[in-house]
Amino acid sequence: MPKIHLDQEQITRTKVLAHEVSEGIYKFVQKHSSVSVERAVLRLYGVDGVDKESTPYPNILVEKLLKQGMLSRGVSPYIAAAMLKSGRDIKTTAELVCSQKLDWIKALAELPPAEVKRKEEELSQVAVARLDRTREVKRAKEARLKVPNSPWKYLIVATGNIYEDRTQAKAAVMAGADIIAVIRTTAQSLLDYVPYGATTEGFGGTFATQENFKIMRAALDEVMEKEKRYVRLVNYSSGLCMAEIAACAAMEDLDMLLNDSMYGILFRDINPKRTFIDQYFSRLICSRAKIIINTGEDNYLTTADAIEAAYTVTASDLINEAMAKRALLTEDLLGLGHAFEINPSVEDALLYELAHAQLARELFPHSPLKYMPPTKYKSTDIFFSHAMDTMFNFTSVTTNQGIHLAGILTEAIHTPLMQDRYKALSSINYVFNIARHLGEEIEFKRDGFVERRARSVLSQVEEFLGRVREMGLMEAIAQGAFADVKRPILGGKGLEGVFEKDTRYSNPIMDIIERDGVIS
Repeated sequence: MPKIHLDQEQITRTKVLAHEVSEGIYKFVQKHSSVSVERAVLRLYGVDGVDKESTPYPNILVEKLLKQGMLSRGVSPYIAAAMLKSGRDIKTTAELVCSQKLDWIKALAELPPAEVKRKEEELSQVAVARLDRTREVKRAKEARLKVPNSPWKYLIVATGNIYEDRTQAKAAVMAGADIIAVIRTTAQSLLDYVPYGATTEGFGGTFATQENFKIMRAALDEVMEKEKRYVRLVNYSSGLCMAEIAACAAMEDLDMLLNDSMYGILFRDINPKRTFIDQYFSRLICSRAKIIINTGEDNYLTTADAIEAAYTVTASDLINEAMAKRALLTEDLLGLGHAFEINPSVEDALLYELAHAQLARELFPHSPLKYMPPTKYKSTDIFFSHAMDTMFNFTSVTTNQGIHLAGILTEAIHTPLMQDRYKALSSINYVFNIARHLGEEIEFKRDGFVERRARSVLSQVEEFLGRVREMGLMEAIAQGAFADVKRPILGGKGLEGVFEKDTRYSNPIMDIIERDGVIS
């Protein structure tokens, strides 16, 4: 039974509005592609490696077509034709094209279209099979190992050195963490290429590379076998390489990806058109590989007031849900975001927080909601910070959130040390244990503070989504509707990597995933 009495017809109306908001974006995406999408296709086909200048081969290949004005057909038919011409494997063929020893534009023009199409189909079937394999790997782990009760305890490691991250991750798992997130190095989202190989230097995080994914996956697989408990691995599929990182993550068996529809636009000034195009293909990859996405609505409350702007968080969650479902993601893969970020000096702040958390839980009953700890009002008083995190832990377990990010007592001071993370996990373990079933025992007062607040936010959401539908999502973003940040439709980084699809455009990986539909 619901703990707060919401108008179910109103909930339906808001979800219909969110679906209609997503319609305009979906129509745009179907007619356009980007350099990141095309590079992701190459990676899924098996293109990897870098040249002598450490430039990734996928970048070199796509840039060749872009400069010659030939990318509108997509990269797939060109690489297929090149392979037919060379008679070699895809990695060798890619190197031949990059070194100008093979003219793939000429090859495509000379070869019979049906032959090229057959080769594309062969490559795409192998690529999709790789996505299917990682889905089966996850299912096998879930069947063999204990899956922790929610909320899952999520801990970040971020030293810059993947080998040190590996050590810290193992320690975190042994202290009770259910999810390990390797946060990316500062500003990697603005790089229009995926770095190659293992990395040992980073600022505020560690580079997201396929090799780093592999190293951390192996470490977690080792420790979770000892603990007999399923531990999920997270990284970031966002920024200018959103689709490519999703491809790399799927190939290395990651479980979750930070993947939001608007975060990169609002907080990294990435062009809206580029973001929505890249996001759609990245989410198709996640849907096939059964990778949980985490969205970033919590960030809105770092620039806007958590009480006044609460409706924008919920509205964005609804939009993210609608757009994710268009990309065939099921509800169990939607780690929709929100946060415990109300000013602690506000009287009854906890009641507001409970109302917002319970509203999210009831709007998305089958989704593993991603709940963020307080950060905006953290101070150098670590004892007060620890108390704030404890109240956050209490709210999370009471409202049965899905993905619980550990609040760290030294948040405002320095990059957390291992002992800081240990104390955070100790607090979570304590609160989650002593209040595990509290939410099943209590009811919120009928027409009381919590219920009235939740209803008020939902009404604001409905009105807001109506306005967004009328102006269109990209225009709403341009006008600063979310997070008090304005991002023009033609502004930001990466627009030059967007192109309109030719009538002969080919992306058979996308075609197969869309054709097969939702995978259970």
